[in-house]
Amino acid sequence: MLENLAKLDADIVMFFQEYVRNPVLTKVLTFFTTLGNVAMIWIAISLGLSIYRRTRQIGLMGIFALLGSLLVNNIFLKNIVDRARPYEVIEGLKLLIREPVDSSFPSGHTASSFAVACILFRKLPRKWGIPALVLAGIIAFSRLYLGAHFLSDILFGMLSGILISYMAQWLVEKVIYKESDV
Repeated sequence: MLENLAKLDADIVMFFQEYVRNPVLTKVLTFFTTLGNVAMIWIAISLGLSIYRRTRQIGLMGIFALLGSLLVNNIFLKNIVDRARPYEVIEGLKLLIREPVDSSFPSGHTASSFAVACILFRKLPRKWGIPALVLAGIIAFSRLYLGAHFLSDILFGMLSGILISYMAQWLVEKVIYKESDV
């Protein structure tokens, strides 16, 4: 069964290389994947929200979500699972960005993006929350398109990011800012 899933994962990555990639989309998605590098867009948004009293809790939730994602996904899971990247194991797959230095599972770009975007979606007006989720989705898709991740890496990154977003929200609302303090 795992062998079948691994083949499906590889087939999906190759499908994008063979039938979806084009020069314009490659430039656009390379830009979006760069926004997710070291979670820089999400760090900037979280720090920006932390400056203002009205949005400070949301910014703090974002910061804790990023720290949680770093610990769970990049430090723990990537080192435990140690999955090879698609371009390392699929013959003929071309990586369209600089070679990442860590392992493939789970997608750290995706996990950190969804960890913060889900908080923004739940806590900010929809005119800000929906674009945050769209940005997270584009960053996640870019990782598959560019050959840096398998679909299963991205799906688990999404799930992980969503769960971490709830934990960060709980931590800030219930532990750091107690209900009576708000």
